[in-house]
Amino acid sequence: MPHQELFDLTITQALDGLAARRFSAREYARALIARCEDQASLNALVSSDWGKLLDAADVVDTSGKAGEGLGGIPLCLKDNINTGILPTGAATGALADHVAAAPAPVAKALFDAGALLGGTGNMHELAFGITSNNGVTGAARNPWNPAMIPGGSSGGVAAAVAGRMFPGGVGTDTGASVRLPASLCGLVGFRPTVGRYSGDGIVPISHTRDTAGPITRSVADTRLLDRVMAGSGTEATPIFLAGLRLGVPLGYFYDNLDPAVAANADASLKALTDAGVTLVEADIADIGEINAAVSFPVALYEFMQDLPRYLRDNGLDLTMQDILDGIGSPDVKGLFASQMGPEAMPEAAYRKAMDEDRPRLQAAYAGYFETHKIDAIIFPTAPLPARPIGDDETVELNGERLPTFPTFIRNTDPASNAGIPGISLPSGLGPDGLPLGMELDGPVLSDDRLLAIAAAIEAVFAFDARPASA
Repeated sequence: MPHQELFDLTITQALDGLAARRFSAREYARALIARCEDQASLNALVSSDWGKLLDAADVVDTSGKAGEGLGGIPLCLKDNINTGILPTGAATGALADHVAAAPAPVAKALFDAGALLGGTGNMHELAFGITSNNGVTGAARNPWNPAMIPGGSSGGVAAAVAGRMFPGGVGTDTGASVRLPASLCGLVGFRPTVGRYSGDGIVPISHTRDTAGPITRSVADTRLLDRVMAGSGTEATPIFLAGLRLGVPLGYFYDNLDPAVAANADASLKALTDAGVTLVEADIADIGEINAAVSFPVALYEFMQDLPRYLRDNGLDLTMQDILDGIGSPDVKGLFASQMGPEAMPEAAYRKAMDEDRPRLQAAYAGYFETHKIDAIIFPTAPLPARPIGDDETVELNGERLPTFPTFIRNTDPASNAGIPGISLPSGLGPDGLPLGMELDGPVLSDDRLLAIAAAIEAVFAFDARPASA
């Protein structure tokens, strides 16, 4: 099989080819390396070592285990996940040369299953943003239109997967950071129930909110990576769309949508209705207000506790001032600096968020699923498509300039704070040729069933578009 075809394979397709010995792990790795070099202008990667990748592929070939488990599949891991092979820099200056002594448990699980480290993905600096426009490592670019953001903070992983540089990858998601770049790049992005995967060995923002999550080109690939990283998980019974009940909360998640997003949402819901899905229009009362009481108090307070702990655990003789001094992105520097002075999030606000507001948010979701007998909630992943690189402060939405960060994460953030699973599926293209996504959120610990529902809905959306370069 010619190399120019190898880079387009999904993980499951590549595994089939490797197992059938249609090509070797080395041949596959060489094809992806060539593709990475061809797509270097996307600035999707922070670091790579092609020699180590080829050596690792040779080991797989020699073992005879190519195609077994994840044997021979190079993946892109976000630059904040310890690999023990390449630096874990979190795309910030002070950590640029930090190579962890051992891989994070999620990375180790993938490597133990035979996956190879292809490269580390560019990201919004320290994961504190959604554009992946980074003052230290440069802007990651969207393969569908390189002038546009790929989303963030896992933007480099999404750009690499959409750009066919690697067949899949792993990002991290605190409020949107796997699902949003997946949506803006035409991919599948899964955020599991918090705690399904270990959070150890990952440069943190918030232990309450953070989780790793796969970014792939198919639900089948996501399920494969999920089972490996979870160390368990079962193939749930296939879902029949007839009888499936999806909640449609129009009163918050469908407010003030870009016209392309609104049209795509309407078309997506109609396709699901035609396929036999029952749509239940019902709002989650006060969801925006409750979420706002949880979101920043938890993230900002825990960051100032969790990052120093990561530094200590990894033997890094760095202070928080050292980290601040190495930040090159103005938005991140300003936010970080605010938490080192009198504007720091007070512990009282954090305690209230954790003791009162977050349980209230979780109860609102649990009550919604139970009261309306809902299998999952469906809504546009983001209220707008990708916007130009450089729109860091504000973005245009329906004739207004709105703050970039809260506008993009409006729909993804509530489930993040509740700790429930969500998955973004590519659902269409806007008139400008940019991809759009719809998200499904499920009850806490319903990950296997949510993935099965996503597989059934993926077949209805039948998204098969790709960037022009692919």
